[in-house]
Amino acid sequence: MNRKITIALIVVFSICAALCFGNPVAEQNAKAVTKEFTDSLGRTVVVPERIDKVAVSGPLAQIVLFALCPDQLVGVANAWDATAQQYLDDKYWNLPLLGQLYGGKGQLNLETLLASGAQVVIDVGEPKKTAKDDLDALQAQTGITFVHVTATLDSMGQAYRKLGELLGMEDQAEKLASYCEKVYARTCKVASSVDKVNLLYVTGTEGHNVIAKGSYHSEVIDLLSNNLAVVESPSSKGTGNEVDMEQILKWNPDVVIFSPDSIFDTVSSDPAWKNVNAIASGRYYEVPMGPYNWMGFPPSVQRYLGMMWMESLLYPEASDFDLQQEVAKYFQLFYHCTLSQAQFDELVANSIGKEV
Repeated sequence: MNRKITIALIVVFSICAALCFGNPVAEQNAKAVTKEFTDSLGRTVVVPERIDKVAVSGPLAQIVLFALCPDQLVGVANAWDATAQQYLDDKYWNLPLLGQLYGGKGQLNLETLLASGAQVVIDVGEPKKTAKDDLDALQAQTGITFVHVTATLDSMGQAYRKLGELLGMEDQAEKLASYCEKVYARTCKVASSVDKVNLLYVTGTEGHNVIAKGSYHSEVIDLLSNNLAVVESPSSKGTGNEVDMEQILKWNPDVVIFSPDSIFDTVSSDPAWKNVNAIASGRYYEVPMGPYNWMGFPPSVQRYLGMMWMESLLYPEASDFDLQQEVAKYFQLFYHCTLSQAQFDELVANSIGKEV
C-alpha cells in the first residue's frame, strides 16, 4: 500500500477512535507537569516531565529503547524472534504487539497504541523524508507526542544521551552512550591499522544476494573489510542486491560471511561455491543470531556486537579484548540478562568456520 495512503488511513482511524472512546492519553498528558523537548528533526514538542509509558515506532527503536527503558515499554513493534525468549524475562516476552510506522511486518496498530496509555511514541534511526509531516499528523490526531531521534553507527552515543534527556534517564543513557563510543572508537582504530581482507556478505537461501558497498546495511562491513560487492545501485533493503554466481566467482573473496538462514550449512558441497577462495580455504562464517542478527538486520545498536565479532574474527592479532567477556557485558547492558557459557557457545557455534 502507498505510504501516504497508509498514513492517511491511520489518521482517519485515530479520529474515529477519539470520537468513539475519547482520548485518555491526551487528557492525562494535559494534566501532567510538562516540559519541552526538541527532537532530531528540530520539532519542539511538549511531553510529561515524568514519562512512564513509552511506545516504539519500529524495530530499530525497539532494540535501542529496550536497553534504556525496558520497564517503560508498553509494547513491541515486531514480535521477538524465537531465539530471544531464553534471554528475556516473561514480562518483556509477552508485551503487546504495536506494529510499526514504516514498512516492515505490519502497520502501526492505532487501537492498541491508544489503549496502551503511551505518553510518547519514539522513532529511532535515519529519518524518512516525510518524517516531520508524518509525526506531526499522528501527534495532532492521537494526542500522543511523537518524536524522532536520529541514530547512526557513529552517532549512537549522542542518540542515547538525547533519549536520556527525553525520558529523564540521563545516568543510564550515559552508560550506554559511553559504551557505544568506546566500542566504535576501538573498532575504528583497528580498522585503520590493518590490511583489510577481501570479503563478501551473502544473504538468501540461494546465496545470490550480497550486501553492497556503500549501502545503509553495509556500514560495519565497509568499516572492517574491503567489501568486494561494488554495484551500480546499492539496495537499501536488508536482503541486499541480487547477483549471479558468475559475478561472485569474479569477485572471488578470501572471506565470505553468510547471513542466518542462508546456505552456510551446504555451501561446501556446492560445485560452484567450492571454486570460491573463501570456501576452498575454509574462511567462511555465519553471522551469530540472537536475539537479533548481530550484523544489523534491522540496522540498530546490535551492530556493535557485529563490530566486535568481525574484529575478533578477522584481525585477532590486532584485537585487545576477549570476545566472550565483551559479549557478556553487552548482553548485561542491552538485554538485561546474564549470558551463560552454553548460550555464548551456541551463539558463536557457526561463526568460527568449518574444516575443509
